[in-house]
Amino acid sequence: MAGSETVYIKADRDVEVTKPEVTLGDVIQMECPNPAIVPRLKSLKLLTFHHTDDKHQNRVAISILKVIERIHEECPNVDVQNLGETDFIVTYEEQKSAGGAVHYTKLAAVVMISFMGAAFSIMAFNNDVDTSKLFSQIYELLTGHKSDGFTILELTYCIGLVIGILTFFNHFGKKKFTVDPTPMEIEMRLYENDIQTTLIETYSRKEKELDVGTGSNGGHRT
Repeated sequence: MAGSETVYIKADRDVEVTKPEVTLGDVIQMECPNPAIVPRLKSLKLLTFHHTDDKHQNRVAISILKVIERIHEECPNVDVQNLGETDFIVTYEEQKSAGGAVHYTKLAAVVMISFMGAAFSIMAFNNDVDTSKLFSQIYELLTGHKSDGFTILELTYCIGLVIGILTFFNHFGKKKFTVDPTPMEIEMRLYENDIQTTLIETYSRKEKELDVGTGSNGGHRT
């Protein structure tokens, strides 16, 4: 093959696949001025997950050098430019479609747990700072009458609490009030990044990372 062709590759930090036979096209984005090269490279086998049940770890960390090695095995004269991650994770996840009843049961359980947890947290906070006594004192100070426990202060507090929660989380159902990510989305992204970094470092220290000179068995060197 004539030289001087450049292939640009880009890998995300974490990739999920739904079939045990993983090719370069399943995990890597590619671009090349020569349109005949990319389809050829995308079909190259990268690894195979031999254990596809819940008793085995269907996850492997891969060095980008392994990808470059596979490309050079097929096209030794191309120049590979990496524009993405230097190490990434591939997870095999068999797609399982849960039934309608199971899905709605799980949804109802999550809603109930979230509702009860939030309600308990709010009540614990109000009890800790003695909000009812504070409102009673404010009401008596402003009106000169004893509070009966349910006044305009309690009503506006409840309304303000709901508005404050919706504003803070920037989310109601499927609707977002602004284009900014919600605090929950930010925390989940930080959590995912920490998990991915830990997994890659763990695989690397235990020498289980799929790297140059290793076999193509998912997480098990040959």
